[in-house]
Amino acid sequence: MKRFAIFMVCVLLTMAVFAEESDTCNIYSSGEMFFLASTLPEAKLGYTHSFRMPVLQGDGPLTSGNNLRLALTAEATPISVNGIFKAVLTPLAVLELTAGGRVGAGWELDALGVTGTGLNVADINGNEELVADPFDAILWKGFAGGTFQFSFAAVFPGDWTHVVIQSYHELNYHGNTKAEAGQSWYYEADDGENMNGLNYLGNFTLGYQTPAIRYLNMIALQAEWEKFLYDNDTADTKRTVWGDDLMRYTFSGIFMFGFTEKFGAAIITQFRTRRNFTNFDEHAANEGGVMYYQNRILDTADPLRIEFYRVAAALTYRF
Repeated sequence: MKRFAIFMVCVLLTMAVFAEESDTCNIYSSGEMFFLASTLPEAKLGYTHSFRMPVLQGDGPLTSGNNLRLALTAEATPISVNGIFKAVLTPLAVLELTAGGRVGAGWELDALGVTGTGLNVADINGNEELVADPFDAILWKGFAGGTFQFSFAAVFPGDWTHVVIQSYHELNYHGNTKAEAGQSWYYEADDGENMNGLNYLGNFTLGYQTPAIRYLNMIALQAEWEKFLYDNDTADTKRTVWGDDLMRYTFSGIFMFGFTEKFGAAIITQFRTRRNFTNFDEHAANEGGVMYYQNRILDTADPLRIEFYRVAAALTYRF
């Protein structure tokens, strides 16, 4: 407890003087500005400030770099603002333990037909209807997870052996303060199928750090998956009818560039799974609208298909 109290005092001192490094407290401070955009009508600008200190360090290769990192992020999109806190403990070189939270709010952007926050309800015709006012709800999320990571270059040193693998697994609970139990809601122009409750998120990344191409730091393939763990079944309807219980997958090809020590970029091409329905596809109209997703019937013989999602670009600058 005493060491933690000293650490927090050092964090406050570091924040007060905006120092990059404190020899007394062994706290290292850094900042990163980032900008994200994609082929969808979306963009995000943010800043992350991190504080890192050595903890649980040993003399061996698995523990010599052990540390605790605290990160505070502020981000904005054309339809939302968010604040994020994250703590990452590295007890072994191959393992990271993560916990944190996020709060945010949003509004509609009529020119693009997108919304940052809002309830997704069914109207009298069974169509999707958006119920939203600017900043009428707070979206929040708490999460905890772990990352396993390994570089073959650590075992087989050499310029051409930098093959890395990483896998992250997370449990999170997210909510919308305006949504009642069983009500679905939108977040940053997504499909509007979120509900207050528990979720599982995971990914696996295989990357190669090539020395042959200037500025190209890594080529990677990533698979992501997400599953809603909440139970919103009622006496009249079951979530399996519209496939709400299915895992959702996203597959990415990633190219990461390092132009200088501080300035980097990434290009990401993504595909994702979508559900097939027997009565009509996702864009079919009912009385001139778009049918509410819980009224759709999953094609159990062929439940999923893969389609192109987006190409995204990310720019980062480290201070």
